[in-house]
Amino acid sequence: MKPVLALVGRPNVGKSTIFNRLTKSRDAIVADFAGLTRDRHYGNGKQGKHEFIVIDTGGFEPDAASGIFKEMAKQTRQAVAEADVVIFVVDAREGISAQDHDIAKYLRRLGKPCVLVANKAEGMLAGAQLVEFFELGLGPVHAVSAAHGQGMHDMVELALAPLQLQDPEEALEQRDPSVIKLAVAGRPNVGKSTLINTWLGEERLVAFDLPGTTRDAISVPFERNGQKFELVDTAGLRRRGKVFEAIEKFSVVKTLQAIESANVVLLLIDATQGVTDQDAHIAGYILENGRAVVLAVNKWDAVDEYQRDLVKRSIETRLPFLKFAATHLISATKRQGLGPLWASIAQAFKAANCKMSTPVLTRLLLEAVQFQSPKRSGMYRPKLRYAHQGGMNPPVIVIHGNSLEHVTDAYKRFLEGRFRKEFDLVGTPMRIEFKTSSNPYADKAV
Repeated sequence: MKPVLALVGRPNVGKSTIFNRLTKSRDAIVADFAGLTRDRHYGNGKQGKHEFIVIDTGGFEPDAASGIFKEMAKQTRQAVAEADVVIFVVDAREGISAQDHDIAKYLRRLGKPCVLVANKAEGMLAGAQLVEFFELGLGPVHAVSAAHGQGMHDMVELALAPLQLQDPEEALEQRDPSVIKLAVAGRPNVGKSTLINTWLGEERLVAFDLPGTTRDAISVPFERNGQKFELVDTAGLRRRGKVFEAIEKFSVVKTLQAIESANVVLLLIDATQGVTDQDAHIAGYILENGRAVVLAVNKWDAVDEYQRDLVKRSIETRLPFLKFAATHLISATKRQGLGPLWASIAQAFKAANCKMSTPVLTRLLLEAVQFQSPKRSGMYRPKLRYAHQGGMNPPVIVIHGNSLEHVTDAYKRFLEGRFRKEFDLVGTPMRIEFKTSSNPYADKAV
């Protein structure tokens, strides 16, 4: 599973800027005043072969007694509890403060691996000017400048070093390819544990009519018709800011990690509540990670015809990006509609690991171009020449040609539809990458 790095420090030391650097995004809002970040913010980062999860936190005041600072401190403590390594950020320009000492005292007491980072250190001598931070008792200080990207690579290396991470390719080779890892995901109290208990035929997992009963991602081996599965019941994902109980502090990260490591994700939706913002958020995370997915609407027996129409309409309008996934209407408690689920799960797994030959892909590409040419952009018209497979789980198709940067999103969707139909890619996202050939005469004088 991906390691988790938490960014901790007092307000306005540059944690969100570091977060944006590590995730190569602008997801965290950055401005030159304190207290901008309030809740925990999760993002994905990658360095070399290793991927990791980064948590951005608000300004940390461990002894805050009331108000927004108390809630921010609670969020930060949860982030630290979720993390494998804490990156403690201080301000190299302002120097050490009493609040830095309070945070350092809290981190020393926890005994969790910690990297001390002095941000805003551009143009400073790391030796003489940063020596005062050694009195925090957290080891050597690492100078970085998040705004300029200086020292970030070494910082991540230091953070990941204590974890002794396994090479992702070696881990993939050690994984039994015959076992389908199936994660059951969804909001709290949607019926995930009840569904797995129904499949197993025993009360293996605690199921209770109260949100948050499952606190961790629980793995259960299972075999059906000779096919081995590893069922993972995940804790329900709530909106950040709604997870305040200390016992639930691992729910979000464990669920995200379970989705990332799964072959197929079964996304459960509650028919009595319809598709909510949180359902769309979870579906987006599944899609972002390229996981094969099957959609199941649970508690179908508990709603009338009018509500059923509303649920079907909400799936079409709020989850249009999951059109490739099979949808099933089920009742876990009454064992209704569970049989066809397995066929869709197997089909999604097969589609995600589909092998596509280069001659067939190229033929389909040329037929698509002949049927409908890509739109001209100014004086350029994209020329698509050949295609080949660039990866599996999810399937990646690489298309080569000229001026491909001008291919529109609409034409990309048109090509995706042709490929999906030919290879029956139901239940898996698909990615198309374009590679433009360089012009050998571009630097030649006319």
